[in-house]
Amino acid sequence: MAKALLGHVGGPDPRMVQEMRRLQQRVRDLEAELVRLQAQHDAISEAVVTVRTSEREPALT
Repeated sequence: MAKALLGHVGGPDPRMVQEMRRLQQRVRDLEAELVRLQAQHDAISEAVVTVRTSEREPALT
């Protein structure tokens, strides 16, 4: 049991720390990708609205 406690108290496993950092970086990368895609989607949506409004025929008066 002393060995188990010593291993537990010895600090975090370097492999776990490295994996946690890798996963945190992956989350940051995915969040940045999401922001980029949302901006791209907004730009496309705005362009579609602009095209649709310019294609309308003038109203008869």
